[in-house]
Amino acid sequence: MNNASPLILALGLLLAPVCIASAATPSSSAVARQDSLAPVLVTAPQWEQMRQQVRRYPLLAGEAQRAERRVRAMMEAGIDVPAPRDKGGGYTHEQHKRNYQAIHAAGALYRLSGDQAYADFVRDMLLRYADLYPTLGPHPQGRGQIPGRLFWQTLNDSVWLVTAVQGYDAVREAIDPASRERIDTQVFRRMAEFLAGAPENFDKIHNHATWAVAATGMTGYVLRDRSYVDRALMGTQRDGEAGFLKQVDQLFSPDGYYEEGPYYQRYALAPFILFANAIERNDPQRGIFRHRDGVLLKAVDALVQSSYGGYFFPINDAILDKGLDTEELVAGIGIAYAQTGDARLLSIAEQQGRVLLSPEGLRVARALAEGEARPFDYRPQLLRDGPDGTEGGLAILRMGGENGQTLVMKNTKQGMGHGHFDKLNWLFYDNGQRVVTDYGAARFLNIEAKAGGIYLPENSSWARQTIAHNTLVVNEQSHFGGDWKKGQALAPTPLLFDITDDTQIASARMDDAYAGVRFTRTQVLLSHPALGEPVVLDLLRVEGDEPARYDLPLHFNGHIMDVGFEARSAVTTRPLLGKANGYQHVWIDASSEPSADARSLTWLLDGRFYTYRFASTAPSRAMIGESGANDPAFNLRREPMLLQRVDGQASTTFYGVLEPHGRYDGTAETVRGANSRIDRIAHHRGADADVLVLHLDGGKTVALGVADDPAADAAHEVSGDGQQWHWQGGWKRFDTSTGEDVK
Repeated sequence: MNNASPLILALGLLLAPVCIASAATPSSSAVARQDSLAPVLVTAPQWEQMRQQVRRYPLLAGEAQRAERRVRAMMEAGIDVPAPRDKGGGYTHEQHKRNYQAIHAAGALYRLSGDQAYADFVRDMLLRYADLYPTLGPHPQGRGQIPGRLFWQTLNDSVWLVTAVQGYDAVREAIDPASRERIDTQVFRRMAEFLAGAPENFDKIHNHATWAVAATGMTGYVLRDRSYVDRALMGTQRDGEAGFLKQVDQLFSPDGYYEEGPYYQRYALAPFILFANAIERNDPQRGIFRHRDGVLLKAVDALVQSSYGGYFFPINDAILDKGLDTEELVAGIGIAYAQTGDARLLSIAEQQGRVLLSPEGLRVARALAEGEARPFDYRPQLLRDGPDGTEGGLAILRMGGENGQTLVMKNTKQGMGHGHFDKLNWLFYDNGQRVVTDYGAARFLNIEAKAGGIYLPENSSWARQTIAHNTLVVNEQSHFGGDWKKGQALAPTPLLFDITDDTQIASARMDDAYAGVRFTRTQVLLSHPALGEPVVLDLLRVEGDEPARYDLPLHFNGHIMDVGFEARSAVTTRPLLGKANGYQHVWIDASSEPSADARSLTWLLDGRFYTYRFASTAPSRAMIGESGANDPAFNLRREPMLLQRVDGQASTTFYGVLEPHGRYDGTAETVRGANSRIDRIAHHRGADADVLVLHLDGGKTVALGVADDPAADAAHEVSGDGQQWHWQGGWKRFDTSTGEDVK
């Protein structure tokens, strides 16, 4: 093939009808033969429609040009199919990844241009794999119970097959019979048999198995081998106790929340949605996109909702830089839009700036070109967890629009082996920034210098430990004793989730993270005219059978401006917080004496100030620390934290308010609103309820009553500071500035 430019390719797309006809329209004498070879993941008529319209819509045309540049560069460099040798991120790993991407892209380019050279490129590369693959045993750097063949993980082999089989489907009928038979047998059948022949992976309810069943099922459709499809749908025993349908039923809640959290929902979305699309094309009678009230389409919406500023909430084993532009969600948005016509999804596609080279990508590109996009409605919601929606949930509270305030309360179940020990943890976003943070995973994906790109030892010793999160730690031990299998069976109990114009509230209880300890947390996002921005109220009540040490960390992002309490500095000695369970990774820079008085800490982040006022009903010590201790390989990020510690109490209540305020403009050298508008916070306890009171600058007050029992018909009474608060139901807000109760 000559070295045509993207412009020549674009012109070629206009001149290609004769080529396409010869490639995709069989003669009458070859109909039977061609019917068993015609593409099935994208049909020939769909490819023809795309070919006719690809230049009409800029987003799709740009995608074709990018694919052409990438494939041409690889064609000019020559085919390289190396013997597997390296870990993730190494040369052979990355080359096999480039190869499956090129097979996929070249297949689409063949259909869009009619140029046989693209089909020949796919054929020649796959013939090289036909020589190599039968000779392979377990990968020399193999990981896990079942190492891969091309890659060190079976997971990556599955990804190779999901991607490559789509490109092969597009060119299969353009390959000579002998080569096609060799490729069918020595590459695709062998790979499908390898994946389906390992039930300990294939029959799991887990994202690794999702990739494996999708790869096998899509290969089955392309090779017209129903046994592969049936095993993919129903498990190796074909009894429905495993396989794709069981995974859809078990891994997603009725709201579309994925058990392992947003980061892995992003990753698993590709095989779920791509295989579902193949099922819809080939077995439309199954109604796969209607299954469980359209849960796979709900999953796309839920994933977008689980983001802020273009990045996913980094809970569980998450890497912070994964967001809405990830290629898995490009596929999800395109296929979901094709199924629903939901114009809100188009605004996400516009933000991504990418589409699939597929009929779904054509629909998205056309709709965007015709101005049909509508803003995505980021909204407060409770995403229930568990297959029946009864195992906790992710509470998302939002005010101020897409880049305003977002409070995330993590009341979900464990999240399997990728879950962290952080029940009733929280994150807060404001002004486009991560303010109250979650560490996510200790991992540098595919960077060989960092343990080959896998999870680092510090993922276990720090990132997964409870002290690395914003929730209660008892006696310096992590939740469930650090046993994820124990945690998997024990989910928080949601108590409240309610939304009004100026108050959004979520509450949940955790009973079994520690033996003999129960803790309940309520978090509120509320606005008030006397406050510059909405604030977060936090109320955590812990009840134990015996006196204990209770630690409540707060991990935040920013530069400390003011420490509103007396603390002894320890910057020269930097003692460790503790010896194990993540405590060994924290230096302590300052520490106060125990006190029951409210304290404050103010920091600055991207031109906005944040003041956190905090206290507890028992005397507590306040400590300021930083992560990164005991880290000789420099694997951990250095991040600040605040720790409240109560010693020797069986029960106590922590409470606080986080207030965004003011503005610092470094360019103009101006500061305004650097002082908090909240004078103090107070807490009062009744027989079965709590009241938090914010005393605002100027004499106004806001009080929030929260009952132990969220039942709507239960009455409650709390008194303190000469006042009484009465209400019925789980919660009530009282604004005393107007003399009116507000709910």
